[in-house]
Amino acid sequence: MVHDGAMFFGWIQFDILLGDVQSLKEKRSVVRPIISEIKRKFEVSVAETGELDLYRRAEIAAGLVATDAAHVIDELDGIERLVAERPEIQLLSAGRRIHSSEDD
Repeated sequence: MVHDGAMFFGWIQFDILLGDVQSLKEKRSVVRPIISEIKRKFEVSVAETGELDLYRRAEIAAGLVATDAAHVIDELDGIERLVAERPEIQLLSAGRRIHSSEDD
């Protein structure tokens, strides 16, 4: 069956300041549970994407594909709320994009 409707891809990227973290090992112990929770609750692709060598900073990004733009927006909103509500981190910024398969 061929689907002629639009497909929507959305991603969100977070710049995070970690609390009292003194090593990359401690950083992983904070970042990994956040990534795992996002994957478990939202069933999206998510990874640490930047600031890999800094102890107290992390960049995490998540992305998803759906046939409904509203669903993509709802999921990105939920992911942002989850990250913003984590008490062990400070969310410095969040950026997002949504693209349609029909975009030029």
